[in-house]
Amino acid sequence: MAVSSSIGRRIGKIIAWLLLVLVILLVALAIFIATFDWNRARPYVNDKVSQAIGRPFAINGDLKVGWRHPVGETGWRGWVPWPRFSAANITIGNPEWTRQQQFATLDEIDFEVKVLPLLAHDIVIPAINLVNPSVDLERLVDGRNNWTFKLPSSSTPSQWKLELHDIAFAKGNIALSDQQKKIDVNVSIDTLGQPIPLGDALKQQEAASRKASAEAIGRAGAKKLAQQVEDQAASEAQAASAAAASAAASNAALASAASGPSAASGMTSGVMTASATAANGGTASAVATASDVGVTAAPSRAAPLYAIAWTVKGTYNRTPVSGSGKVGGVLALQDAKRPFPVQADVKAGDLHIAFVGTVTDPAHLAALDLRLWLQGNSMARLYSLTGVTLPETPPYATEGHLIGQFKSSGNVFTYENFTGRVGGSDLNGSLTYTGRQPRPLLQGELVSHLLQFSDLAPVIGADSNASKARRGDATAQPSGRALPVEEFRTDRWKAIDANVKFTGRRIIKNADLPITDLYTHVVLVNGVLSLEPLKFGVAGGSLESNIHLDGSAAPLQARLAMAARHLKLKQLFPNFKTMQNALGEINGDASLSATGNSPAALAATSNGEIKALVSEGTVSRLLMEAAGLNVANVVYEKLFGSADVKINCAAADFVVTNGVLESRVFALDTDDAVIDIDGHINLRDETMDLGVHPHTKGFRVFSLRSPLYVKGTFKDPHVGVNAAALALRGGAAVGLGLINPFAALLPLLAPSNNKPLPCAQLLSQARQVPKAPPPGVKQQPKPPISLEGAPVNKPSKGAASAPVDNRKPATPAPASAAEYKGS
Repeated sequence: MAVSSSIGRRIGKIIAWLLLVLVILLVALAIFIATFDWNRARPYVNDKVSQAIGRPFAINGDLKVGWRHPVGETGWRGWVPWPRFSAANITIGNPEWTRQQQFATLDEIDFEVKVLPLLAHDIVIPAINLVNPSVDLERLVDGRNNWTFKLPSSSTPSQWKLELHDIAFAKGNIALSDQQKKIDVNVSIDTLGQPIPLGDALKQQEAASRKASAEAIGRAGAKKLAQQVEDQAASEAQAASAAAASAAASNAALASAASGPSAASGMTSGVMTASATAANGGTASAVATASDVGVTAAPSRAAPLYAIAWTVKGTYNRTPVSGSGKVGGVLALQDAKRPFPVQADVKAGDLHIAFVGTVTDPAHLAALDLRLWLQGNSMARLYSLTGVTLPETPPYATEGHLIGQFKSSGNVFTYENFTGRVGGSDLNGSLTYTGRQPRPLLQGELVSHLLQFSDLAPVIGADSNASKARRGDATAQPSGRALPVEEFRTDRWKAIDANVKFTGRRIIKNADLPITDLYTHVVLVNGVLSLEPLKFGVAGGSLESNIHLDGSAAPLQARLAMAARHLKLKQLFPNFKTMQNALGEINGDASLSATGNSPAALAATSNGEIKALVSEGTVSRLLMEAAGLNVANVVYEKLFGSADVKINCAAADFVVTNGVLESRVFALDTDDAVIDIDGHINLRDETMDLGVHPHTKGFRVFSLRSPLYVKGTFKDPHVGVNAAALALRGGAAVGLGLINPFAALLPLLAPSNNKPLPCAQLLSQARQVPKAPPPGVKQQPKPPISLEGAPVNKPSKGAASAPVDNRKPATPAPASAAEYKGS
């Protein structure tokens, strides 16, 4: 027993001495740490860190180590102090090829380390405090960058794990010079005094973006845009309410069948409550807005908060850039499943972009969920920012919901249910961008409920020089030219493929323009642009074109097929009084090919055929008499009224050769007269030289009927009387009057000596599909059509003539305008 007691006392003394030694060592270590001049260790620390990161590293200020009482620890753990490290004036060097000497500088860094986790090879740092950090990022054209460090490789994974709970800093600065992306900006960073919820940031940005929209499209346009957004939100809320009610009613029916009347009654009550809640416009709008930016009611996770503010200033692609924004806390980046809040309001040149929302797994960019606002002078300017090829447009402003999915197979971004204003027109729809090889794809559907026709002019460069100057286009339209000379940007067509449908449901235009609506399907594949179709509602009928522009060739090669169906004569001239009693329709077709990089160049090189026909209609007698210059009859019709003249048929058949339209037949046949037109229209210099020749049916007295002419340019046409023919007839009357007063009347008599046009033959001819040679190939001249006694158009003076074939062609089966229906 005594021996056992003696052994126990010895063990107790040994343990006591060990504890005493341990305490003494800890005290000595504490005293050493507290009293040791750690600046002596700076060369060693600098060298080890420099070796680890492959860059010069230096602590130029004081290096200190102290002890702190643990924060947040309880029990015996609260008695174990934590070491606190601090260092001042830290620099990390750059490679030799960079412009700046330092990659990063830091006025001071301090942090604490938990002691007990070190026993398990865990380095747990509750917080790191950074004072005025500054980072300089550079990348050259060849791809070299200074943010990639050459860390030493290791064959075995490290046994130590780092766990960082928080990073705090007051101010910071990041400079980025990227020669590949042509970016040269400086970003200043600071912490927010108080975290801001995402919902508050959304309200602030909405107000700021509405103000920016007013600057881009005017206050009236911004007000209409805001109303469009509210109407769309209400419509979506109403649709969601209806869908919810329908689903709930369906569930109620199933519950009723399964549980009897009591269950059905409870379900019906729930439906009524849900419907009443959704019917509240303000609540529905708020819910829709929150959902748009990814703020969902998740009870297990708090809404994202903004913790850091930033401002940016510099240039992008040599365009001035400035803006500001907010992001979440730095440590929120570590949680891949937690949405990271982002907000930005940036202006690059005339482009203004703003967004509020979240990024999922920002370290790997898994997904985006943003409310996005865009404003600018032309959508074509978005190409330099997004790589998306869009047409020139008037000033615009849009807002909508941007969803992005980052995938290895290709990133997908959808700007869904956006609402916008482009010039004086509204624009709504959804667009999806898919990053794929060899080219990305843009697809979607766009709708304009009220489309200003003038807003379409910039698409083909047909807007005014003042409008071009406002959107920054240096191409000036010559004052004497009507066809646009602005070139297509075919170099951008190969950057992306597209499949987009656009509908203009109602076109607002000049009262003289009989266009009502528009639909087109735009397809862009490897630099080849097709509009299949481009269809206008015109004068109660349709004007439909299939346009094929091959931008991969130099110069651009174009093909055009056009069909005019059921164009009402009366509606074609809405402001022409003498046409308001006109009946009948115009049907026609055209097939053209051309080469050139602008609308004017394409017109100047066009080859093919154009055909049109009017049949079974009526036209004002007054108009006919005026065209024939029967002045006395015009006065009579003005005083005593007018009657309508039946149109037997009217036909136009043009051959287009290198931009010159020559008529094979261009004539109008009525009960009273036959009028034929000859000459040519030159699209190369935009001139006309046409002669109008009226021929009376029936005997007329005192007719000074004389040919008319249409000359001049498209911008400045001249219409008048052939004075030589009129003077000749008047001179003949005077000469005969000197011989015999009654003989003076002979030149003024207009006997019937013209046969009617063979309308069935013309209709058959017009129904033949026009043809065009391949782009760049000249159209072969064709002889005029023989009308068997009716006036025949002859080639205009100076134009290439062709022999006239007077042989009677095979007469096809009679046809009528009704056969155009359904074609």
